[in-house]
Amino acid sequence: MKKQTISRFLSTGLLLLALSLVSYAQILTPVKWSFSTKQINAGEVQLIMKATIDKTWHLYSQQEYKDGPVPTSFTFEKSKNYELIGKVAEPKAIEEYDPNFDLVLKYFADEAIFTQKVKVLSDKDFVIKGFLEFMCCDDKQCLPPNEVEFEFKIKGNPQAGNNGSQATNIPMQTVTGAVDSVVTGGADIVKADTTVTSETEAAMKAGEKKEDSLWMLFFISFLAGLAAILTPCVFPMIPMTVTFFLKEKDKVKAKSQALVYGLSIILIYTVIGTLVAVLFGANFANFLSTHWLPNILFFLIFLFFAASFLGMFEITLPSWMINKSDAQADRGGILGSFFMAFTLVLVSFSCTGPIVGAILVASAGGKVLMPIIGMLGFSLAFALPFTLFAFFPRWLNNMPKSGGWLNSVKVVLGFIELALGLKFLSIADQTYHWGILDREIYLAFWIVIFALMGLYLLGKLKLAHDSDHKYIGVPRLMLAIITFTFVLYMIPGMFGAPLKALSGYLPPQATHDFDLNRIVRENVEVFSSGVSGNVTQNSLSQPSGGQCEAPKYGDILHLPHGLKGYFDYEQGLACAKKLNKPVFIDFTGHGCVNCREMEARVWADPHVLKRLKDEFVIIALYVDDKTQLPDSEWVTSKYDGKVKKTIGKKYADFQISRFNVNAQPYYVLLDTNGELLVQPKAYDLDVDNFVNFLDSGLAEFKKR
Repeated sequence: MKKQTISRFLSTGLLLLALSLVSYAQILTPVKWSFSTKQINAGEVQLIMKATIDKTWHLYSQQEYKDGPVPTSFTFEKSKNYELIGKVAEPKAIEEYDPNFDLVLKYFADEAIFTQKVKVLSDKDFVIKGFLEFMCCDDKQCLPPNEVEFEFKIKGNPQAGNNGSQATNIPMQTVTGAVDSVVTGGADIVKADTTVTSETEAAMKAGEKKEDSLWMLFFISFLAGLAAILTPCVFPMIPMTVTFFLKEKDKVKAKSQALVYGLSIILIYTVIGTLVAVLFGANFANFLSTHWLPNILFFLIFLFFAASFLGMFEITLPSWMINKSDAQADRGGILGSFFMAFTLVLVSFSCTGPIVGAILVASAGGKVLMPIIGMLGFSLAFALPFTLFAFFPRWLNNMPKSGGWLNSVKVVLGFIELALGLKFLSIADQTYHWGILDREIYLAFWIVIFALMGLYLLGKLKLAHDSDHKYIGVPRLMLAIITFTFVLYMIPGMFGAPLKALSGYLPPQATHDFDLNRIVRENVEVFSSGVSGNVTQNSLSQPSGGQCEAPKYGDILHLPHGLKGYFDYEQGLACAKKLNKPVFIDFTGHGCVNCREMEARVWADPHVLKRLKDEFVIIALYVDDKTQLPDSEWVTSKYDGKVKKTIGKKYADFQISRFNVNAQPYYVLLDTNGELLVQPKAYDLDVDNFVNFLDSGLAEFKKR
């Protein structure tokens, strides 16, 4: 029994150890490819290349971008047996701004089907061979580019009449269109001998990315609906509307009419959102979210709405429209309740119009469901008090009375709309690189806008329609405190502070001209070089700290926080031997969001930064860099047998072949012989864990 117990214990331990190793060493394959053919006629065949994409991941279009991701491309072996007809066709791509590359990019989600028409020139059966290259990313990381080989079995064309001999040489014919590549799957040849079904053809028309932020939009729109109630056009309407239903002697009928009234409000606003979705749709939405013209237009619309809320003018509808709807409301019954709700929508338009317009504008940049969800959330909150007070009229006694505070709500909303409108101008500015709204200019606008809003809440700034205030209430004081706290939080951003809480709203850090951290760091380096008597124009690029010589590719690749290191494994390892220091390998990428987050939150910690600077030779290996290597540095992969000719492909293959991992960030500690010191580490924002990881590696290095 004891032996069996020990045996089971050892087996369980080995199993757990194996599982832990698997969890650390895995090859991600978020894109799977399948291949098939469709016979168009005796002389033409359609090649089908289908990519199935895991949730949250996306595959780029064939379109090439400067400093962007590697595009999807298809390369076919040349042969006398066939010729390509046109280029590879692709489905409609999603086009959005990608913070990974600071570009507007086209990509696919869930599924993408590419097709290539081929003219058959042989009367005998033959095979079309080739390969495709692609690269894939999710919201936080990108995998290095990958290649997948394919074969298509093609039936001969009896009418062709040639000898059917296949070319013995295999020059390649590359076809690109407008796709950026996504990596998944191995490099095995996939043979295609199936035909396309009608379901596959239907799937070619599908592919809109599922919108993850619908709940957030609903919540924000719901809050906007509650804010609309507190405007001077709407708030006084509550007791007036409830009084209408209280006139009905039959209490059950009165409550049913009140319910119809509330549902009618929801229906009217939701229909507006549905019309926006149906009339414009997702394709138009992609245009709205990326092109400079609609973004500038939206910016001007937000300015127009803000000016209205700030009291410059009122947005009103024609009086005949309101009078006609009001006359229909007098009929009573269900139809009367509906038209009463419609009258409320029309009468309150001068206050709700800017809010509704802002929701529609913001949601128009998303998918088809977003305008509908936005209006549903807004109308639900907007209809709620009218319905509840009609059901429970005694609650009216506890309502605050109308007064000047309602106009204050409008003005505060005006300040907020003014600030949010700048985001649309910023998108156009970043996309087209105008340079008119860099990070510090954007921040300056926000600081001024919210500072003025704080002064308004304190009563130090008064607009035309405001009432006199002898004192301010506690709610206004609390809002003023929150507003000025926000202003103070933003001020360090003018000098280069990252302001992580606002990273989704602000322009990229690279657009910031006056980055105090960078200036101080660079001047300290110049001073240090001057003390040692080595000040030159290129002093910042000379070896120092954890370097033995100037790093290869140091003119195009850089480390954060002023750290010194290498971007070539062999050069870095040679320096580690010379300095007798352990090696810290950072598998990273230009489009790796998690890498940037680790650098900003973990590497920037003084305890981590000191260890990296003083105790290690840092080697940053970019797995997605497209810089061509000289012929002498090409490597043949042990993983897929292919020749790697760029920096990115070389070190992506190195990561896979050596550590059986293809995700970034990935951190490895080695001794001077290139042997592992401790278990490598992936994405982890816990600073203490990262410090322990570094200390464990140092301790093991000293033992050896």
